[in-house]
Amino acid sequence: MGEKSTNDVHLHYKEDGSGDADRVVVEQEDDFSKERPQWDNKAEFLLSCVGFAVGLGNVWRFPYLCYKNGGGAFLIPYIICMVFAGIPLFFLEVSLGQFMSRGGILCWKICPIFQGIGFATTLIMSFCNMYYIIILTWAFYYMFMGFTSVLPWSHCNNDWNTDNCTTNFTNVDENSSLVAPVVEFWNNKALGITDDITNAGGMRWELVGCLALSWVVVYFCIFKGVKSTGKVVYFTATFPYVMITILLIRGALLPGAIDGIKFYIIPEWHRLLDGQVWIDAGTQIFFSYAVGLGALTALGSYNKFNNNCYRDGIIISIINSCTSLYAGFAIFSIIGFMAHEQGTEVGKVVDSGPGLAFIAYPRAVSLMPVAPLWSFFFFFMIVLLGLDSQFVGVEGVVTAIGDLIPHIIYKGYNREIFIAIVCFLSFLVGLAMVTEGGMYVFQIFDFYSASGLVLLCMAFFETVVIAWVYGGKRFIDNIELMIGYRPAGSWWMLLCWHFLTPAISVAIWLFFCVTWKPMTYGSYNFPIWAEGIGWAFLIASSSMIPLVFIIKLLMARGSFLERWRVLTTPQLKPHQLRKTYADSAIVLSGYQGSEMGTQTPAEMDDSPPPYPGRKHVDTIEDPAASKPLIKPEPTAV
Repeated sequence: MGEKSTNDVHLHYKEDGSGDADRVVVEQEDDFSKERPQWDNKAEFLLSCVGFAVGLGNVWRFPYLCYKNGGGAFLIPYIICMVFAGIPLFFLEVSLGQFMSRGGILCWKICPIFQGIGFATTLIMSFCNMYYIIILTWAFYYMFMGFTSVLPWSHCNNDWNTDNCTTNFTNVDENSSLVAPVVEFWNNKALGITDDITNAGGMRWELVGCLALSWVVVYFCIFKGVKSTGKVVYFTATFPYVMITILLIRGALLPGAIDGIKFYIIPEWHRLLDGQVWIDAGTQIFFSYAVGLGALTALGSYNKFNNNCYRDGIIISIINSCTSLYAGFAIFSIIGFMAHEQGTEVGKVVDSGPGLAFIAYPRAVSLMPVAPLWSFFFFFMIVLLGLDSQFVGVEGVVTAIGDLIPHIIYKGYNREIFIAIVCFLSFLVGLAMVTEGGMYVFQIFDFYSASGLVLLCMAFFETVVIAWVYGGKRFIDNIELMIGYRPAGSWWMLLCWHFLTPAISVAIWLFFCVTWKPMTYGSYNFPIWAEGIGWAFLIASSSMIPLVFIIKLLMARGSFLERWRVLTTPQLKPHQLRKTYADSAIVLSGYQGSEMGTQTPAEMDDSPPPYPGRKHVDTIEDPAASKPLIKPEPTAV
């Protein structure tokens, strides 16, 4: 076995079975890598991941989809998608961030030609940050409006109530136009919703204030980086579990609760033949696990290199799904109580989407003793569930961009200023969603920009690039280097990354497209041009992958195969290399390209470092190559 050394940096090869060697570009360690902030302890990382992944999707989206798709029958495809797609992809993103010690963009220097995945996920996360915080805005609004002796959505004696408002649904015909006061509070008071997306109406100034408050809270949670984020999650990630437990105990003691729980756990087996059940289960896994957004990669990047990311990934994934199941018992006990109160079936109580959290739940707490207190606790929980997901999402965007220009972002107070700019710009976009027609804008963002099709697209490319281009076995070797042992069941991860996860993503994506229908909100059908805006969101992020791919190919030199070889060569640092050696190798000297990784070896001979402080690096080339990309200078073995 042999070893090469230039500039006191040892460059190694690991042979595979074919006799070809893994090519790497080895960068010297820089000051930024050494000084990059890290979590103070493992608990902060675990709680941050739990706080980001466990959110409103677990509280209202999972129970609604379970309710919509046959109760317990939904759990079967849900668990299958969790095992074959959710856990493998969650583990891949966290371990990738930890191995590369970079956020959502630069972590893809592991395969530079597909760095567009990083730009795509960062853009998706930016869209998500812009609209997800609106749910916090509504929660703050409800929490403040509940500071009364009698909850305003519990009666029909308000200015916004109509003649159709009633609190007595006994013997009411199902075709009646009567509505509950909580529905009128949501539509007439909270939203003041118009009848068409073209009618934006005026600003809902109470919501504007709550939106501003939400962004201020998010800013002060993250402006000091992981040092402040890690401390906040001790409370924000744990309190919701306390509140869910209280709601479960309270709900289980209400009349009719058992009917709701039966509906939740008793499956309708024939529903397994319905393709929509499977697509809902798959999209819920991606939405709930928060994969394809780049934020998990950012969180993993702040881990120490030798952190046991395998164990952490499995633990967090299990906590995520168990939280959904646990919250389901609390929620369906309350829904059963509401069905008992209204004298109707459990399946006719709940509306979809935001209606579950902001119509059904307020109605439930209004029927409880000391209703204002329960209202405060519930919406405070909703705020916390959304808050830690929100500030981790913003942290993911800031980390991704900060890693591109660390000499600017991480100098002085520039990071705090940059976060303030990001929050303010996102606030300005959010203003479109707190107008009287803002719900329609929110629906477009929610459906197209950061869920469903676009996340499935990211899942497909992430797994294909790691498994087939970089090498799944090679990535498992990298994980073994980090944690000190080969992960148990690594064959399962390889099987999922190579075949199962991409197949599930493509199958759901195709079924989604084949069965696509125009968006609706209640009885309102969105116009085609509004659908076009939604598709523009989806295309804007997804197009980053082929766009960056083409740009990098055009900027490189040589034949297509030569360019491909260079641009699929990972750019690593010495501590990321396994200490095993090959008998011979060719060492090519030069300088590292830009952080975008667009320079080719042919350009490295006389090009200066991209910015002050960039150090000399060496490039290892495959000794099995028939033609070296540049003229090598032989180095003694």
